[in-house]
Amino acid sequence: MAETDFGFERVPEAEKARRVRALFERVAPRYDLMNDLMSAGLHRLWKAFAVEVARVRAGERVLDVASGSGDLARAFARRGAETWMIDASGAMLVRGRDRLLDEGRLVPAVQCDAERLPFADRVFDCVAVGFGLRNMTRKEAALAEMVRVLKTGGRLLVLEFSRIWKPLEPAYDLYSFRVLPWLGAVVAGDADAYRYLAESIRVHPDQATLAAMMEAAGLERVEYFNLTAGIAALHRGWKLR
Repeated sequence: MAETDFGFERVPEAEKARRVRALFERVAPRYDLMNDLMSAGLHRLWKAFAVEVARVRAGERVLDVASGSGDLARAFARRGAETWMIDASGAMLVRGRDRLLDEGRLVPAVQCDAERLPFADRVFDCVAVGFGLRNMTRKEAALAEMVRVLKTGGRLLVLEFSRIWKPLEPAYDLYSFRVLPWLGAVVAGDADAYRYLAESIRVHPDQATLAAMMEAAGLERVEYFNLTAGIAALHRGWKLR
């Protein structure tokens, strides 16, 4: 049976998806609070930058993959886009859908696997995934699916944790492996979930490797923007054929 990473562990591919879903089911109630605490609010700036770079216009159709609590979906909907939310975790999807409903926005929300999107070819002007690709079992398959559902001329945005500037690595490692699990235990009651977060970042492809993966999936003019010294990076590519 094929194996993949779950943080620093090697697990059967079928097991990773189950474990990731279970993790997000556990942390969903404190997910947004933990995002603010562990990033000192920077995740909001990173997402705002992603929305600007996406260049979404009113009337366009946008797919927010691994939508979670819906930060990107809300921003796209506020710009007048026909926005769809998908996530593998039912608890996270409900949380995101309810946040949009609280704003009076009825947005389609579909629980599904990003490696098997339930949409026809070439139906979205923009596909975005924020901090979700890292958790997918077969990243190449997920990227291929996102490209498949893009219209010709559409763009894919991938916002994800990445490789920090080398001189900052020691301090970042100390924060990631000591502070984050402690914070997860105190605030979310789940140190293991945030230990997994730190580990999953280290085994995720770096900026150049992810850009090459996006090109291999059929995108052109792929570029990336390092955010906060590379703690996160935003990749953008275009489907031109």
